Amino acid sequence: MGSLDTVSIAILLGAVLVMAGILSSLLALRFGAPLLLVFLVLGMLAGEAGPGGLKFDDLSTTYLVGSVALALILFDGGLRTRFSTIKAVLAPSMGLATVGVLLTALITAPVAYYALDLNWTEALLAGAVIASTDAAAVFLLVHSQGLRLRPRVGATLEVESGTNDPFAVFLTLMLVGLITRGESSTWYVVVEFLWEALLGTAIGVIGGRMVVMALNRVALPQGLHAPFVATAALVVFGAAQISHASGFLAVYLAGMIIGNQPTRAHNSVVAFLDAATWLAQIVMFVLLGLLVSPQRLMSSIGPAVVVALALMLVARPVAVFLCLAPFRFNWRERLFIAWVGLRGAVAIFLASIPMLVGLPKAYLYFDVAFVVVIISLLLQGWTLGPAARKLHVALQRTDRGPRRIELDLPGQLEKQLVGYPVRAKSLYLKRGLIPSWSKPTLVIRDERILTPEEAEPVAPGDYLYLLAPPEKAEALDRFFVDMPPSTAPDPHLLGDFIVPGETTLGDLAAAYGVNVPTGEEALTLADYFDIHLDRAPTVGAEVKLDTIVLVARSLGGGRVNVVGLRLPEDEDDAPPPTRVQKARRKLSKVWSQLSGV
Repeated sequence: MGSLDTVSIAILLGAVLVMAGILSSLLALRFGAPLLLVFLVLGMLAGEAGPGGLKFDDLSTTYLVGSVALALILFDGGLRTRFSTIKAVLAPSMGLATVGVLLTALITAPVAYYALDLNWTEALLAGAVIASTDAAAVFLLVHSQGLRLRPRVGATLEVESGTNDPFAVFLTLMLVGLITRGESSTWYVVVEFLWEALLGTAIGVIGGRMVVMALNRVALPQGLHAPFVATAALVVFGAAQISHASGFLAVYLAGMIIGNQPTRAHNSVVAFLDAATWLAQIVMFVLLGLLVSPQRLMSSIGPAVVVALALMLVARPVAVFLCLAPFRFNWRERLFIAWVGLRGAVAIFLASIPMLVGLPKAYLYFDVAFVVVIISLLLQGWTLGPAARKLHVALQRTDRGPRRIELDLPGQLEKQLVGYPVRAKSLYLKRGLIPSWSKPTLVIRDERILTPEEAEPVAPGDYLYLLAPPEKAEALDRFFVDMPPSTAPDPHLLGDFIVPGETTLGDLAAAYGVNVPTGEEALTLADYFDIHLDRAPTVGAEVKLDTIVLVARSLGGGRVNVVGLRLPEDEDDAPPPTRVQKARRKLSKVWSQLSGV
């Protein structure tokens, strides 16, 4: 009976932990990644040195759970990554994910060599274990602190965090093999790396396409799509690992393939993976707490703090500045990317590998990873928001967004039903704006279902449902939040071919002789951007209007308030000189009227 009671207690404790993880997601948006430290402390309290007295030293289970957790985290990261995002930042992100990880390990190694009394190979292994950033921790913090990063900065961090883990795993395994087997040639390391990368890429791409095909062709019962995709991700990961390819690269690429293709139940899959990755992080931090020995940690905490500070203040910044030197990042963007190199579940997983194979001083790597994660989440985590605002790489979100409802429509993959509560100060209600790629379908008012025509005019408190492509659903959010106050553009920015965002299309047509779609003459240029962009406007965003291109030059209150005009370059298409001269006078008059000058 005693053994049965032990099993029952284990089930109870496990269920309580999972429930705590689910409920903690409500606090995650308020406290961010440091909330994960609560689960670290819970693990320590439940461990052998804490009141719980639970003796846990099962390294095989730790490695197994860590592999599954990291595979799901990477798959979720790939699922959310857009091909359009990668194209813009592929070169700098891949540089940070490979050369950056190697440089970080190399710069950290001398500090570990002297501080931890290791040989050079062991010191390099200590650097490799803590060299990669943690995507889940980075974006949990960004989201929880209400930050909206500049697109290029956010995309670089996103792609780097998702792709540097496979290289860090490869580097760690290579060094572990080198320590256990002895000398290894450079040629062997290069061939092994290419084999793992190329075969992992092939398995990931093929596996992702097969999952997309199965999702769209097999009639699964409602509710099984998300578990099927998560299980398929682990199948891709396992198939790559037993083929001696990079399973972590394969599962990340499989997620990218699935996330960028139209599939059934896309939103339920994303929501399921979001919850799974949150629980995976919690499990990893609890395991880290269980494995920590406070008595052993006291003997190495001083040198470990030195290594952690060297990593955050020297190794990571130097690697980032060197890798981004060939690209057009300003110093503020580089400094922010260097500071946001948070360490989390990945370091925990990598630190368990030396212990699993029984390397000398294996627990030293684990203790160093423990200290690095603690300091990273406390120091970098709680200063991320102030750093982003101080360095001007992010705008504070004025609204956390409306509560979006998404429903898949059986029988097709191109559209889904997206619903929003209509707010009194929303862009949709005040200006009547809606993107050209969406279609209002029904309105719910006082528990009655109405067509848009029957509900006209739509009133605050109504629920509006629209048809929209799944990949663009999030872009609808900005039409249903309360409009922030608009910021007036700087008159000194306005010239011959730069106009205020409140200029109407009719005025622009009169000035430049361009054709405006029928019925849109009263729209402002800011409205035109909102309607025709499939995402929130950013500086540099472009939309075409007849023969000219409108370029967003400045934003105010989340909307375009200064617009640049790119005129036709061909002489046959260009407006006559006399028309341009007239345009200058008319636009000057328009701006004077708008600014009250």
